[in-house]
Amino acid sequence: MDIATIRRTAYAMPLTSPSYPRGPYRYRGREYLTIAYRTDAAAIARAVPAPLRPVGDVARFQFIRMADSTGFGAYHGAAQLLDVTLPDGTAASYVVNMYLDTHPPIAGGRELWGFPQKLAAPSLTVAHDTLVGRLDVGPIAVARGSMGFKHREMAGDDATAALTRPGVLLKIVPHVDGSPRICELVRFSMSEVRLLGAWSGPAALSLHPHALAPVADLPVRAIVDASHMIADMTLGHGTVVHDYLASRSARP
Repeated sequence: MDIATIRRTAYAMPLTSPSYPRGPYRYRGREYLTIAYRTDAAAIARAVPAPLRPVGDVARFQFIRMADSTGFGAYHGAAQLLDVTLPDGTAASYVVNMYLDTHPPIAGGRELWGFPQKLAAPSLTVAHDTLVGRLDVGPIAVARGSMGFKHREMAGDDATAALTRPGVLLKIVPHVDGSPRICELVRFSMSEVRLLGAWSGPAALSLHPHALAPVADLPVRAIVDASHMIADMTLGHGTVVHDYLASRSARP
């Protein structure tokens, strides 16, 4: 294989059989259980990397079911998010932790955008009259969330605004000597959103300590609200909003 061919075809590893196809990535019937809760402001400050600025004392925990996604197939996820403002003042959600149950979207999410994804066992199911989210890491129950199933219909505008809110990630790719080759904040967002349904209801959330899944570092103090949303949407490529290595010679 010549150098020109490598340059033309290389976009993901391994070269001869990439773990995922080229984007953008379309999701059909993507389903969220999102529980907002109050936590410790000091814990939020420790979790949010500068130059992002934390906003308030609310965290969000999501259980996600991806039934049909381009190239990635069907899988489940769980994520923990914090409200922040970007360096330009834009309101966004910083993804602190994320867990998936299959390899291709873990590889694609980490390599392309920098999603902080690790392998675990998240799920989102309906048990009689209750929407139930679970996150297990090995034999340990790390998170449990529940919400009354479709108790109150949400306004479509509010749901769409929540789904299209920008997200931000801390992407880190090491060099061969172990030093950082890429270290940057990446902005992403969902587009082409087609809302299929959105509801709110009573909810509960419990987070449990785990050495390698530190979601309980942002402890639950009080539930704020909860939502259940189903929508089609597209995840496009991201944009860099801050490059830490470009300014590494600057004084802290």
